[in-house]
Order: sequence, then structure tokens, then C-alpha cells
Amino acid sequence: MTETFGRWDAAEHLRTPEDARLYLQACADEDPGDGSLIRAALNDVARSGNMARLAREAGMTREGLYKALSADGNPSFSTVVRITRALGMHVRIS
Repeated sequence: MTETFGRWDAAEHLRTPEDARLYLQACADEDPGDGSLIRAALNDVARSGNMARLAREAGMTREGLYKALSADGNPSFSTVVRITRALGMHVRIS
């Protein structure tokens, strides 16, 4: 019998704000230095909730949020800060 596996999606497992915070922290710790893992993690966190509401709270369009956090996206630092604040989080350097 052959086993089949579906694609694992982190967004399906981020159920609480604490889940999202811990996931983002782990991805920030492992980011290779180009922000790609942080961008991907923000995409997962955004998709786990209401994208339209998050975009509105971040002062963006829904399409702009999708584009900024896509695999080809390259969000500015100010965009990352606006998204994290809309998620109820803060960027902290320690």
C-alpha cells in the first residue's frame, strides 16, 4: 500500500496569538539574514487569520498584503512593522 502525503501548511496550525508569536520568533531566530524566512512566516500568520482585516489594520489593500508577503515579495521594513503592529506584536531588537 502506498502512502500519500498532503502539503503541510503552518497557517493551519497557528490557532492563537501565542502560537503566531512563537512561530515568528522561531523563524526570526533561523532567518538566513535576508528576511526571507520572516517574510514567509508573516505570510503564514496572515493567512491563518483574516487577511482583509489585517490589511485594513496595516493600512494596506488585501492585494498589496498578499503581494508583499508572497514568495516573490520584498516588503519594506516599514511594511513589516505595520503588519506586525496590526497583528498586535512589535519588532524588538535584543
